[in-house]
Amino acid sequence: MDVMIKLAVLLLLGVIGGKLARMVKLPEVSGYLLFGLLLSPSLVQAIFGSGISFLSSSDISNFTIISELALAVIAFSIGSEFLLKSLMKVGKTVFVITLAEVIGAITIVFSVMYFLFDQTFAFSIVIASMSAATAPAATLLVMKQYRAKGPVTSTILPVVALDDVFGIMAFGIAVSFARLSIEALNGDVVTSIWTMLWVPLREIGGSLILGVVLGFILSIISKRSHNRDMMKAISIAFILGAVGIAKELHFSSLLTNIVMGTTLVNLDRHAHRTFNLVNEFISPFYVLFFTIAGASLELDVLAVVGWIGVAYVLARGIGKWMGATSGAVAMKAPKTVKRYLGLALLPQGGISIGLSVLVRQIFTPEFTGNQMAAQIITIIMASVLVYETTGPIFAKLAISLAGEVNGLDSVTPAAGVEVVVS
Repeated sequence: MDVMIKLAVLLLLGVIGGKLARMVKLPEVSGYLLFGLLLSPSLVQAIFGSGISFLSSSDISNFTIISELALAVIAFSIGSEFLLKSLMKVGKTVFVITLAEVIGAITIVFSVMYFLFDQTFAFSIVIASMSAATAPAATLLVMKQYRAKGPVTSTILPVVALDDVFGIMAFGIAVSFARLSIEALNGDVVTSIWTMLWVPLREIGGSLILGVVLGFILSIISKRSHNRDMMKAISIAFILGAVGIAKELHFSSLLTNIVMGTTLVNLDRHAHRTFNLVNEFISPFYVLFFTIAGASLELDVLAVVGWIGVAYVLARGIGKWMGATSGAVAMKAPKTVKRYLGLALLPQGGISIGLSVLVRQIFTPEFTGNQMAAQIITIIMASVLVYETTGPIFAKLAISLAGEVNGLDSVTPAAGVEVVVS
């Protein structure tokens, strides 16, 4: 069957899944993942027999470019949240809370995988690093739906944006350590402390410099261009170029795009126009990205790693809650932030799925000698399904316990200012 037909079916199935998810008050991404799972080769073959399959493993691999594009745009959009004027207002409190919840999640997950389940160092460090990122969409939807306002609500947005950056950095460091660990076990290299430190530092530093340079050039073009179609094409070209150059130089394409977006939003007052144009173009690819992710879930591997998957879900949640709480206590944040912020940081989505794509590319069976990548991807996908379904419930619980539901309605408008409720 022609690949275009398969893409058309995946896209339509994702749209239907997203629509049904909204009807039952769930995030659309949950619908994309679940309906993509219906076309998973492992599920189709389990039901209809080994001779029948709509998608093959090679099809999933061929769709990688779609996943890379969607993930790059997600990273670029995250950069738009880091306006320096806004960051100066939230100060070091958000930085410390975010760092604490990222370290908390990574530490707890690594400890459970490595010490309790006796997994390899490479497996444990990589999957632990993937536990850091938070998916803000579901939480923000709940905040908007219940018109929430208060200390917890005001802290959530900068934290979830910043922890994606920390998570990507942690992933880059973890991958470098995991590679060196596997190579050392295979007798390919003699690992030194300097090598272990230099590789991730080079990747992070190079990504930062490349992102700033590309963002600076894009900001100059953006200021001078008034043609919507041309600016849309140029922006996508820069995002794709950032991915390509980063891969050629062995930098992080995700971090490069985040920094490019951050540079653009701080140098161009009308940068929102560029971000809106990119989002208009990319929305169908988001649907495909998550639907393909669901279709790549390997149920036979899930059966093997079942208890490890359950442990990962619990360890990540506990780590994030403990980390956020300890960070809030250290910074003497308001009492409601100390108690309830961690509950609102559980959703896991786009970035984690995107990192799974990178895991599949880097840790091939030929390199690792086992199914490490398939196990990690399956656990992450299952975790995303759990957290995207339950995350909004915990987010609602957090703002309810904090007393911030309908907080916007209690704000007294300034004299002469009309408040419009959309």
